[in-house]
Amino acid sequence: MRKALFKIGGVLYHIWFYILVAVPILIALPFLILTTLSERTYKQFFWLARNIWAPVILYGMGCPPRIRYKEKLVKGESYMLVANHTSMLDIMLMLRVSKSPFVFVGKKELVNIPLFGFFYKRVCIMVDREDSRSRMGVYRRAQKRLNQGLSICIFPEGGVPEESVLLDSFKEGAFRMSIAHQIRLVPITFLDNKRRLPFTLTKGRPGPLRVNVHPFIDTGKLQEEDKRQLSLQVRQIFLNDLQPETRQPIPEAVRT
Repeated sequence: MRKALFKIGGVLYHIWFYILVAVPILIALPFLILTTLSERTYKQFFWLARNIWAPVILYGMGCPPRIRYKEKLVKGESYMLVANHTSMLDIMLMLRVSKSPFVFVGKKELVNIPLFGFFYKRVCIMVDREDSRSRMGVYRRAQKRLNQGLSICIFPEGGVPEESVLLDSFKEGAFRMSIAHQIRLVPITFLDNKRRLPFTLTKGRPGPLRVNVHPFIDTGKLQEEDKRQLSLQVRQIFLNDLQPETRQPIPEAVRT
């Protein structure tokens, strides 16, 4: 009986999440549409998403962010933000991490999500991972956004892994792009999102969301062939947070 009640509570908790996602969008719909008509108004859209939409969801779910910065993001500087991908809360939490506007790079399938997908395709850089031309086009669109003073955010796992997987293998796009555009890479670990709102419909519970923003990695001296080592370096940073009992030395990718 107790297990059944917990499962029902998990389902209701997920339904409440979708309500919190949709209601602010519907209320602010005219403003959201106006701020997505042009790339010049993206910063206004980002402000609405960061300061209204994301807090309503996070605090409404009973999941207040607890962000620890080991190095501060500098306003006006562009970065490559990378984090482990564990939950639907990741997007909202990432919006709270950075006060400076950034653009998500994500898979095109998210366009199919009702209401959310309408704005996703207007403000994010979409990629079809099965299409080499689409993958190459990401670099061009990313450079355009960097030239506008924005940062880029990628979840290097390429999607949310199975719940039993602690950290999935990394795609190389974020690391190749960071080196190609010579922007500092910011590793960010989400420690609690999977427990708070996993993709299993019958699971989930309120609680704080801890985030570690790690010291930035300078890619200015790296070359294309260093992307794998850079990926391994970031992966180990994440694993040291997620499995502190098996902490390992972090490999270096920075050339002298």
